[in-house]
Amino acid sequence: MPDIPSTDSAQPSSQRRARVTLTLLLIAVVVLAVDIATKSLAVAHIDPADPISIIGDTVTLTLLRNSGAAFSMATGYTWVLTIIALVVVVVIVRFSARLRSGWWMLGLGLVLGGALGNLVDRIFRSPGPLRGYVVDFVSVGWWPVFNVADSAVVCGAVLLVVLTIIGIEFDGTRTGWAARDAGRSDDEVEPQPTSDPEKPSATDELEDSVESDGSAPAGLDDADRESKDA
Repeated sequence: MPDIPSTDSAQPSSQRRARVTLTLLLIAVVVLAVDIATKSLAVAHIDPADPISIIGDTVTLTLLRNSGAAFSMATGYTWVLTIIALVVVVVIVRFSARLRSGWWMLGLGLVLGGALGNLVDRIFRSPGPLRGYVVDFVSVGWWPVFNVADSAVVCGAVLLVVLTIIGIEFDGTRTGWAARDAGRSDDEVEPQPTSDPEKPSATDELEDSVESDGSAPAGLDDADRESKDA
């Protein structure tokens, strides 16, 4: 995903911030929509006492209501996790105005969408606002049961860590490995030869010769004589 070029000179900064924020929110809304849809299907079609086998006992659809954080961690702290999710959402939205990297927008959009997905459960599901249980339904081996929102949060966080390690910054600048790789790419592009504007052309040399001695070159004089004889 390419970085977003700076357009401060071409358009007001408020328009640029709005464009970046809208792109980030679009990614988050897609994640949120998929998360809500899959949770609704899981609640409607999965019996908690009868998991649906996908790949033997390794991958199953197991309906579970989770009062904790992602992957059923920190159970019993639902209201604390709700407040943390609200803070994360606000921070990401405010931080979005500083983004220039498309990859950072993708990572933060995934985290934002995942946080919103589980936040909707905590606000609107039983037993009550800020205390609602999150619907989890995907079970893979020994891994705790999770949902689409959990996956988005983890994938987005991993992407942001990788971007930081390789040197792609949120503002589009590159350091470390990313900067060296970009430098090698620039070196591979050879400059195209261009004509020297200071070097006189053949026509200019011919005109200078005529002006300096008042006579045309020998080749031209011969052609004139042949033309007269004819």
